[in-house]
Amino acid sequence: MDVDDGHIRTGTLWTAIAHAITATIGSGVLSLPWSVAQLGWIFGGFALIFFSIVTYYTAILLCDCYRSPDPVNGRRNSTYKAAVRACLGPREVLLCSIVQYAILWGSLIGYTVTTSTSMATVKRSHCFNDKGKDANCYVSGTLLILLFGAIEVILSQFPNLEKVTLLSYIAALTSFAYSFISSYLCVKKVASHPQLRGSLMNLDMGVGITPATKVFRYFQALGNIAFAYTYNMLLLEIQDTLRSPPSENKTMKKASTFAVGTTTMFYVTLGCMGYLAFGNNAPGNILTGFFEPFWLVDTANISVIIHLIAAYQVYAQPIYSIHEKWLASNFPNTWFFTKVYTLPLPCTSHKFQFTLMKLLLRPAFIIVTTFFALLFPFFNAILGLLGALAFFPLTVYFPVNMYIVQAKIKRGSTTWKFMQSLSMICLAVTLVAGIGSVADVVDRLKQASLFKVEL
Repeated sequence: MDVDDGHIRTGTLWTAIAHAITATIGSGVLSLPWSVAQLGWIFGGFALIFFSIVTYYTAILLCDCYRSPDPVNGRRNSTYKAAVRACLGPREVLLCSIVQYAILWGSLIGYTVTTSTSMATVKRSHCFNDKGKDANCYVSGTLLILLFGAIEVILSQFPNLEKVTLLSYIAALTSFAYSFISSYLCVKKVASHPQLRGSLMNLDMGVGITPATKVFRYFQALGNIAFAYTYNMLLLEIQDTLRSPPSENKTMKKASTFAVGTTTMFYVTLGCMGYLAFGNNAPGNILTGFFEPFWLVDTANISVIIHLIAAYQVYAQPIYSIHEKWLASNFPNTWFFTKVYTLPLPCTSHKFQFTLMKLLLRPAFIIVTTFFALLFPFFNAILGLLGALAFFPLTVYFPVNMYIVQAKIKRGSTTWKFMQSLSMICLAVTLVAGIGSVADVVDRLKQASLFKVEL
């Protein structure tokens, strides 16, 4: 246990790994075969490896920015925003805050829509299995979104990120489950019809595909792969849960190595095996390409649901924390924000401690988030655009520039030139991915309606 600045830290290497994997491996892994299919074997495989290396490299740099000016004995920067302020100054903080919290909140809206879709898939598959494929198996997406919101209201009462470690373990295990199942189904399909599918660069236009659409899909696929690896925006919040010794940066570097390595293994396996199984016709969600065995596909979809229910809180806790700390520090004499109530839990020795702020404002935040999920049921397309805009600043720009200041790297040195070159390459990726995402948003807006949840 590490107690500093009034904050008790009990995190270990394994809790950090669980949080990191939960933050990294999301249901987006299921779209990787489609992304590889758009790029072809050469560029698709290269993109999977390249962005893995970029994410790992910048994560290692960011680990050394948790404390400043010294990475081991300096003052703690408990949040991403605090590290930006300490290393780069207040002018950079506004951009960081807007981008980071927009992505975190946007992810929560996207998780709400995606989970309700997976719930509907499970419910309909049971209906079709019982009544036949021609049965009318209507599912209300609105009710499922409200159900998901109600579950998250209950889970929101976990005090902080350290206390949702169990959820992170569950999320990590379920992400392994649906990734393993998806990979197995792809391998089984390849084994039953062994042939080399796909093409080296996928230059074929396809039926009804215009050259412009093809280019936009190239851009979008490149961005999807880049953003699938991103977890840097939560790295320092995870690192702030760690006890010491050993030093937090040493433990977090080990956790990042394991998390990014495990993620890369899953991504390369599923992306390439999915492309080999379906070729250029790989579906946007690889699970929708399989119907049998029914129980196994069902298990994978249920795993997606459980994973997103748990991952929601990992993404939400930093939002709760920053606002609750701000309110408590600015209104220290207001009982609503600071008075702690204790309620004994029945049939257990544990006690539930809460402030009225936490008890009421967290559910209110989730209700607003759920409302926006109902308002914009096509939000996953918008989330892709937000992700495109966030990749460069959060994954590359801020970590690289903070490390340059922290390590006192001289302008014009070989290391400085390498880091700036990496930044320019990733900026180019963000720009082209943004173009592809805008095209996708425009296309989906033509087909979607407000408050009409298409499942």
